[in-house]
Amino acid sequence: MFKKTLLLTTALVLAPSAFAAGETPTLPNNSIAGIVVSNPDFSTLLAAVEAAGLVDTLNGYGPFTVFAPTNAAFAKVPADQLKALLNDPAKLKAVLLYHVVSGRVMAADVVTMTSAKSLQGSPLNIMVNGSTVMVNDATVTATDISATNGVIHVIDTVLLPPN
Repeated sequence: MFKKTLLLTTALVLAPSAFAAGETPTLPNNSIAGIVVSNPDFSTLLAAVEAAGLVDTLNGYGPFTVFAPTNAAFAKVPADQLKALLNDPAKLKAVLLYHVVSGRVMAADVVTMTSAKSLQGSPLNIMVNGSTVMVNDATVTATDISATNGVIHVIDTVLLPPN
């Protein structure tokens, strides 16, 4: 796990400078990073991934399962807390890695689980109630967005790791 986290962190730190300059990087559209870049509902997630230096990790390494919060999910975070988080790369990286699980975990597998270990190190609680799947306090709103290096499941709430 340490090796995978180190690879993820190293790759994210090497984010392209053009991306940092506000330009859209040229990424394979079918990588996790490429999907995030091309979907306007993930623009806040994209800004967070860029600020944490995790773009390259989500572009070429994996496989990963990402529980991806939408812009609406980030809008639920109080503005002052979100601004502080975006200005603290270490804390931001921990929050983002809390949304990532090693391996390609498809929806059919998620619904059979009660927890999953995040790359941040803390477990995510998974609950299924009928057709609703919850990851901690977040509802999964879309599943199985396949990428060359993993899969994305969309969630409606930003996950915050335990202190």
